[in-house]
Amino acid sequence: MDINTLVKLTSRAWSLNILALLHSGLPGRQAPLLAATNASRTAFASSLAHLVQLGMIERNPGHGHPLRPEFRLTTTGRQAAEMAHSFVKTVPDEREFGLLRKTWTVPILALTGSPYRFSMIKSDLSPITDRALSSSLHQLEAQDWIRRDIVTSGRMPFPTYKAVNTGAAISRVVDLLL
Repeated sequence: MDINTLVKLTSRAWSLNILALLHSGLPGRQAPLLAATNASRTAFASSLAHLVQLGMIERNPGHGHPLRPEFRLTTTGRQAAEMAHSFVKTVPDEREFGLLRKTWTVPILALTGSPYRFSMIKSDLSPITDRALSSSLHQLEAQDWIRRDIVTSGRMPFPTYKAVNTGAAISRVVDLLL
């Protein structure tokens, strides 16, 4: 899985939860998945359709009622589901996991396993805006998942960002699968 696929995967709030639940063996029907995620029906349906569109899950042919289909992981989806399940183990607290549901959290942590400059993160996550990146970095810093250091060794000082604590653990999980 490349960084662009990771960005697409995390662009829907409940995608990682759905994949983690499927990986843990929960039946791939909508009702059990919806109950386990505690998501709204609209957000859940959007995330489910998004996962189908990305090719991470597919309808299980021959199983389920047409109005209540059953879904299963694809080959590509198994790798993503393993990663999502690792996130759930790394961040078991639901409040903290809420930060992982935000669009840019996982891609930023994936890049900042080593120190990264703001401009480098922005160029590697090309659709991200300055405002979205700045906001995400502030949230991650407040959660103590990323550390901002000022490098003064050159002529002009500049900040770098590096994943720390839980952020570093998430970065390692993504790094293993990228």
